[in-house]
Amino acid sequence: MLVSKHNEIVSVPEIHSLEDFMANPPDGMEWVDGQLLEKTGMTLKHSEIQGNLYFYWRSYINSNQLGGKVYTEVPCRTYKQGRRPDVAYLTPDLVAQFGNVPTLPQSFPLIAKIVSPTDLAEELFLKGQEYLQSGCEEVWLVFPESQLVLVVTDNQVLGFKVGDVVRTQKVLLGFSVAVEELLT
Repeated sequence: MLVSKHNEIVSVPEIHSLEDFMANPPDGMEWVDGQLLEKTGMTLKHSEIQGNLYFYWRSYINSNQLGGKVYTEVPCRTYKQGRRPDVAYLTPDLVAQFGNVPTLPQSFPLIAKIVSPTDLAEELFLKGQEYLQSGCEEVWLVFPESQLVLVVTDNQVLGFKVGDVVRTQKVLLGFSVAVEELLT
């Protein structure tokens, strides 16, 4: 199958279903509403924050000997879609259970979505709810331009701004980082 990706035609495997996506997820693509879509909207700032989150979460699990793994742009299945969270943490138990599958068959316990200029607010919150309904316990919505971080769980939404320290609520308990450190 040929698709346009970054203004060039590339070949991707034939994907006819969510199960096909899970078995062979094409790089940079998600399975949304029955079709393959390219993940777009990544900016330099987006990539920098993605790297910061990966570094801070990874450093925290290493220094506290918690185990588990931190990933970027890794495929997972929600109850209805094939997604690629910007940053995701997988607990040691889930690494042992699913560490070698091409696509995680559920949401990651901790996910960060860095908001791109092309993201629509309603779709962003719906995606967060989709993750939470599929095994995720905590979603971080990071807004680079407005310099906000929203931490969403099944029963609360907490907002953090520059000058605040954002903290995990259910996963990687004890982790915290200053909002300005995360965003710069």
